[in-house]
Amino acid sequence: MAVNARNVARGANRPLKIGIAGLGTVGLGVVKLLDENAEILRLHCPRAIEVVAVSARDRKKDRGVDLKRFAWCDDPLSLPDHPDVDVVAEMIGGAEGPAKALVEKAIAKGKHVVTANKALLAKHGTELAIAAEKAGVALAYEAAVAGGIPIIKAMREGLAANRIDQVYGILNGTCNYILTQMRETGREFADVLAEAQQLGYAEADPSFDVDGVDAAHKLSILTSVAFGCQIDFAGVRISGIRNVSAMDIAYADELGYRIKLLGIARVTKHGVEQRVHACMVPVAAVIAKVDGVFNAVVTSGNYVGQNVAIGRGAGQGPTASAVVSDLMDIARDRILPAFSAPADQLKKLPSAPPGSHAGAYYLRLMVADRPGVIADIAAAMRDENVSLEAMIQRARGDTVPVVLTTHETTEAAIDRVVRRLGGIKSILEPPHVLPIELLS
Repeated sequence: MAVNARNVARGANRPLKIGIAGLGTVGLGVVKLLDENAEILRLHCPRAIEVVAVSARDRKKDRGVDLKRFAWCDDPLSLPDHPDVDVVAEMIGGAEGPAKALVEKAIAKGKHVVTANKALLAKHGTELAIAAEKAGVALAYEAAVAGGIPIIKAMREGLAANRIDQVYGILNGTCNYILTQMRETGREFADVLAEAQQLGYAEADPSFDVDGVDAAHKLSILTSVAFGCQIDFAGVRISGIRNVSAMDIAYADELGYRIKLLGIARVTKHGVEQRVHACMVPVAAVIAKVDGVFNAVVTSGNYVGQNVAIGRGAGQGPTASAVVSDLMDIARDRILPAFSAPADQLKKLPSAPPGSHAGAYYLRLMVADRPGVIADIAAAMRDENVSLEAMIQRARGDTVPVVLTTHETTEAAIDRVVRRLGGIKSILEPPHVLPIELLS
């Protein structure tokens, strides 16, 4: 599907009419942006964009925006039935339930869909894209990944001539804020998380963010766009930042690294590798300097080289901006396949097996300060053919930290080393392990 100039001309005088399901932060942001930037939109779009209907749980709630000018639908599933609605903007959230039912119905009724719902796309994106393309309607989702960064558009359009074999990034602003604050203040995770919740950067239940699930949803979508493959959320290896300590942050700084929660997708000889985890990156790397609530996405194309995109990944303004950019494309009659290729041509690529990842590692051990413990640690590494690059042990006392970094090895070998270390009585806590990502 591509731009149809005849259709643009035919529809130039007729507004594109929107039905919004969900009037939370993002839905209201879309209404506000369309109002406040109406003049800009008139300059950039052949058609006006108008909200005609909305749906939310509480009709009487004061949301600070005049909603009386719109038709109100108590049931979001009635939006696709509204005769004036051309586009359903799904801002409900969730991988199942009303969000999924609404998108499916809208497509079946021949209505375009714009969504910010990364969970829905991560689980059902391929099948929804196939349905949308069969129906000849858009399934647009710029707001689902990295909010204010137009990374989907960049990869699907601006980088489309390239073979992309790696994409990675900071995909969750909450985690990036917490790790930044831990580094700058020396405080522990729990204290900084509580502060982030007070400031509104973290939810009351932060699990999706701090356990890496939110970033994994986004990574699975990026993987599909980058490699032209079906979405495989189940293939993402996921861990979060709960176990990162102030001690680890301090040692990372001493060793010349920053700790970041990264989503990383690579095409390897073993298959597609998708990982979300806290890891160490060289302090000189561009992504190491992306702090606070900002997101960043780095792509590597075989002709264009490395591209870095940095911006706000969430919040009312950035997310609404992304939603409206999709609406503008539809208003221009610019409808492309949802991913990098027609959905029925997306390849099903094998996942790299567990343990196949190759790279260097950081290990922090809490040990009893007694003779022979270092020799025992070295023996465990020797027996698994893992080469030591550096070791730090300075403190004195009953319990002391020992920090190790390795040369390149495999995840499987590190797992075996950790099991061996667990059998040494002088090691008093489970070893804390972080991958070191050199990010070529």
